[in-house]
Amino acid sequence: MDEGMELKGCVCRIKSCAGQLLSMEEDLVTDLDDDSWDLVWRDLRLKATFLYIDLSRVISRSENDERRKALTLLANKFFYCTDEMSTG
Repeated sequence: MDEGMELKGCVCRIKSCAGQLLSMEEDLVTDLDDDSWDLVWRDLRLKATFLYIDLSRVISRSENDERRKALTLLANKFFYCTDEMSTG
């Protein structure tokens, strides 16, 4: 597969996932019963897994050092927050 096309696919999935995560905000701030919360949490972890893979690919192939650092910082903040949610 063409590397450029693969990166475009990663970026497209990252944007889509970000939109889906933002749309989940209401579910995350409302009081949910245990079963509903479990489903939301599983969906969040699944999205985070795919996001991790795509971000890793985009970061590793970034030719611009500043962009690589910015993406790494953004990814680290996101995964720190999801880790805090799982332990909090």
